[in-house]
Amino acid sequence: MGNCLSFSNKRSQCLPIDTIFKFPSPIPSWPQGGGFASGYIDLGGLEVHQISSFDKIWETYEGGPDDLGATFYQPSQIPDGFFILGYYSQPNNKPLFGSILVAKDNSQNQESPILIKPIDYTLIWSSNCQNGHGYIWLPESPDGYRAIGYLITTTSDKPSLDKIRCVRSDFTDELETENLIWDSDGLNVYSSRPTNRGIKAQGVSVGTFMVENRSDIACLKNNNFLNSSSSSSMPNEIQIQALIQTYSPWIYLNPNEKYLPSSVNWYFEKGALLYTKGEESNPVRIEKNGSNLPQGGSNDGQYWIDLPIDETAKEEIKKGDLQSAQAYVHIKPMFGATFTDIVFWIFYPFNGPATAKIGLIDIPLGRIGEHIGDWEHLTLRISNFNGILQKVYFSQHDKGTWVDSSDLEFYNGSNKPVAYSALNGHPFYPNPGLVLQGIGEIGIRNDTAKSSIVMDTGSRFSLVSAENIDTIVEPPWLNYNREWGPKISYKLGDEVEKLEGELSGVMKSAFENLVKLFPSEIYGEEGPVGPKMKSSWNGDEK
Repeated sequence: MGNCLSFSNKRSQCLPIDTIFKFPSPIPSWPQGGGFASGYIDLGGLEVHQISSFDKIWETYEGGPDDLGATFYQPSQIPDGFFILGYYSQPNNKPLFGSILVAKDNSQNQESPILIKPIDYTLIWSSNCQNGHGYIWLPESPDGYRAIGYLITTTSDKPSLDKIRCVRSDFTDELETENLIWDSDGLNVYSSRPTNRGIKAQGVSVGTFMVENRSDIACLKNNNFLNSSSSSSMPNEIQIQALIQTYSPWIYLNPNEKYLPSSVNWYFEKGALLYTKGEESNPVRIEKNGSNLPQGGSNDGQYWIDLPIDETAKEEIKKGDLQSAQAYVHIKPMFGATFTDIVFWIFYPFNGPATAKIGLIDIPLGRIGEHIGDWEHLTLRISNFNGILQKVYFSQHDKGTWVDSSDLEFYNGSNKPVAYSALNGHPFYPNPGLVLQGIGEIGIRNDTAKSSIVMDTGSRFSLVSAENIDTIVEPPWLNYNREWGPKISYKLGDEVEKLEGELSGVMKSAFENLVKLFPSEIYGEEGPVGPKMKSSWNGDEK
């Protein structure tokens, strides 16, 4: 079992977890209709409820993020007829902001109930510390059932068998580790999420913690999902409008940004051209709404979009048009329709060149990083139990990062999260400053800052697609499945060699090492595909 952690004076200080996170403004009452924000969701005979009230069981003050330890909780204030499936844990370096599901069996199946008591417990870890004893227990389930979470106690006595419930296997799915909660002497505790995630995946995130390298617990499965009633927990169009007005991101662009976003219609109206392979000498001007773009199919290299041939018009389009810019919103179910992802897609006509940083020296990379047509996005993950914003995803080149609501910056006392668009390349970050893509002090610069160049996505958005609403008409350009820019016309190797030729000694060696670290998207070899061709459209964010 784990070794004792020495007592720290950190407990004598006020830790972030000692406070409960609250949004800057009260959460509004959502418009009525359907099962959204009703507090309960039916998984097909298994009813679940999201709990955000907890009783503290055990805490430790070292290890984990920022070496501040973690706290373990038991769900409290559980409605009648509902049962605990597992306990909750969170690092001490952030305010308390979490939730966990409790469940009720509505199947009335006496022979094979969905919920059942464990038959025993296995002790998988214990710690004897100055701040108290901690014991982690795994419920042992009967055949045909699975444990959903662990329990933690402060004594070596086994918990009561009535303390928790196991779940029938057909209501379970596989899960995996997500973010580190706590580590100590070989014990690594993580938050958990379903392994299979996407708009058709049935796995339900319970909110229990998970011990790394153990496969003895599962998540839930929504057996009601994909049926005709599966969308009942999703927000309807009126509720979506209310969610967007409450949580729509406020975007700060870099004060030196030359390449601003625009609307797609403005881009087409200003003269964007559609090229066809084999007919490059005869490009076609794209209609304002993209109605003459090829629809469907695959990215077969037969078509691509490019800027106007006229140099003056080309330079004008590159600059974008912030006044016309709008966010294009996609609504999709996640975690078996227990959450809704609201995705805000932003279009930039042009992605500017990259700049390398080697120690204290900045090196402009010429045309490296440039490409025509740049799609970036922000994703809000909202609980369908109560309409609470859980986290936001910031897309960053070909990857990105999730940030819990408790770690977000909000705009001017509202519940609108703030995002910062980096200079030229436009990846989104939750904080201003420099983010370096690379190793140590060598990498590609991503510079963000507050400025007067802003975009309020809630005032300029268009709902272009919703998986649960059939009446929304998707614009033609959304189903254009080819590239939004041409292949680059220069040889990347020539650009790199030109820059290397201007350097010498240590700087040249450092730059050569940096080139090996360049992310693939920095090369800009081809224009990007549109939102619907991104893996995140039907799946989860990377």
